[in-house]
Amino acid sequence: MDLENQQRVKDLTEKHGAENIVVLLGAAEGEAAGLAAETVTAGDPTFAGPLAGVQLGLRVFHVVEPEFKDEVDAEVYDEQIGMMEMVLDVDEIIEEMTDIRDEFCKFND
Repeated sequence: MDLENQQRVKDLTEKHGAENIVVLLGAAEGEAAGLAAETVTAGDPTFAGPLAGVQLGLRVFHVVEPEFKDEVDAEVYDEQIGMMEMVLDVDEIIEEMTDIRDEFCKFND
């Protein structure tokens, strides 16, 4: 996650409260999604950005996860994400995201 997006997440969290923020990711690989998820939950693991050492514990999901997919109109999902979903390793992404949430998210339902 680039430094500008880290600052946006930090600012929105300060303004609205961490319990009211959900981060949606769309990275093409599980490892990249996991790194971004770790950044908004446990803090920037590279210690380079505004979230370095900042443990927000935010809820975070990838757009191919059922928790997101089941909440949006199926036609819109297919139009916007369907093609991407067919070429991604969805199981790897779900596993990575689940591991990050289980370890670092403060707001698991």
